[in-house]
Amino acid sequence: MTVSPGNTQTDQADRLTRSTRAGSVRGVRERGVLAWRGIPYAAAPVGQNRFRAPLSVEPWTGIRAAHEFGPVAPQSHRGQFIGAHPRIPQSEDCLNLNVIAPDLPMDSAALRPVMVFIHGGAYSVGSSREVPHQGEGLVRRGGVVYVSLNYRLGALGYLDFTRYSTPERPLDSNLGLRDQVAALQWVQQNIASFGGDPDAVTLFGESAGANAVTTLMTVPAAAGLFHRAIAQSAPPNAVYPRDLTARWAGEFVDSLAESTEARSTEQAVRLLLEADTATLAEATTALTLRTPDQDPGTIPLCPVIDGAFLPERPLDAFRDGRAHRVPLIIGTNAREGSLFSGRIDILATTPRRIRAIFKKTAKKARKTLKAQYPGIPALRAALDFGGDYSFWYPSVKVGERHSRYAPVFFYRFDAAPRLVRLMGLDATHGLELFPLFDRLNGWPGRGMTLLGGRRTFRAIGARMQGWWIDFAVCGVPAASWPPYDESSRETLIIDATDRVEADPGSERRLAWGAFVPHV
Repeated sequence: MTVSPGNTQTDQADRLTRSTRAGSVRGVRERGVLAWRGIPYAAAPVGQNRFRAPLSVEPWTGIRAAHEFGPVAPQSHRGQFIGAHPRIPQSEDCLNLNVIAPDLPMDSAALRPVMVFIHGGAYSVGSSREVPHQGEGLVRRGGVVYVSLNYRLGALGYLDFTRYSTPERPLDSNLGLRDQVAALQWVQQNIASFGGDPDAVTLFGESAGANAVTTLMTVPAAAGLFHRAIAQSAPPNAVYPRDLTARWAGEFVDSLAESTEARSTEQAVRLLLEADTATLAEATTALTLRTPDQDPGTIPLCPVIDGAFLPERPLDAFRDGRAHRVPLIIGTNAREGSLFSGRIDILATTPRRIRAIFKKTAKKARKTLKAQYPGIPALRAALDFGGDYSFWYPSVKVGERHSRYAPVFFYRFDAAPRLVRLMGLDATHGLELFPLFDRLNGWPGRGMTLLGGRRTFRAIGARMQGWWIDFAVCGVPAASWPPYDESSRETLIIDATDRVEADPGSERRLAWGAFVPHV
């Protein structure tokens, strides 16, 4: 039973209690918002449900406390990425979400736009709770309902083990992607009870979360589940064919057995089902570290083109108009790749990886592209090359192709505090999250603005929140932000002072077009 949004008696008695199809939940009131945390949106993917598509959440009786965040997906704290804090509980039973709404009386005539955020982390780390109050600024400023979610990561969510599937023990593909669809279905079925409008859902994400957004725009099962999309620093082409993902799955199984000997399907399934989550997470890190040298330009933990749930490469769907025709904001940061060195060196940024990619094309095109990165493979040029290869150029292709069928708004984030520039990072991957989500009060935000830039970033954050909210409300971020198309390619440059440029980086774009015409 679902409580009517206009049930004023219930509203006056207890605005913190809401009913979902599975049962009632009671949230908390804090910092001027109402919050419900750790709500299960699907059954626990454990036991016989490991490596299976998500099932409907099991109902409960009474009122379930929704005061605390739920467990996050299992992930390793060692390796190249910074994941969830070791003290944050992890569990395979991680399919939960959080809802934040304005602390206002509900009105059935005024359901609020919904913004659903998918976190990043290379599909191997991260969660909906690293920044506990993330999203509250959007709720307070725009009166929206904000939803964040956990989904399966690493081998449990983003390796394709279907080569080992049997009639007795089937294994499904694209598990993390299926989790995200299940969460969006939960939103459609339940968000009105929290004051949200199921017919005005904006899906947005950053990095791997933005890859999820652009991919879900081409997943048939996601049709109608969201009505606008925002992709921040997406690697849209990080979606791979089944023959490649099957090889990675085989290598992963071999690493579990600490052997490269061929093994039967039954032995492989037993290894996968019996391994504990820590072992799976550590093997995931090893595969992630090994793959960039073995298969330069790829990231092993990504969606797979399985021909069913994900029928085709998303960039092909965008080209041919088969993506969901919803308005889209898409963009990247000026120097996406500058972050990916040292511990998180996973892009095509080393001389060996760059040479492997250059071998894929004609000598003339190779020479033209090299001219766009003077000094390559010197570090700065190599980092920019790797960032453009994974993030910027594929995002441009999504923008231009989708603009043939639906409104697109393109941006480039150029702003960076002085200390970040002195470190050589400039406007690097993930930096826009700090102003957008009011993350300047934590130690990373305070640290990066020690030499100035705090006031500028706050002002940028206020503008970005306004654009994102207006887009969620009406599908247009601002009158001063023109739509993107293939002729003018007008792009909003987000900086201390914003401006619109026509086809920024046009020479580099044309060089990439000759270099990788298949994109």
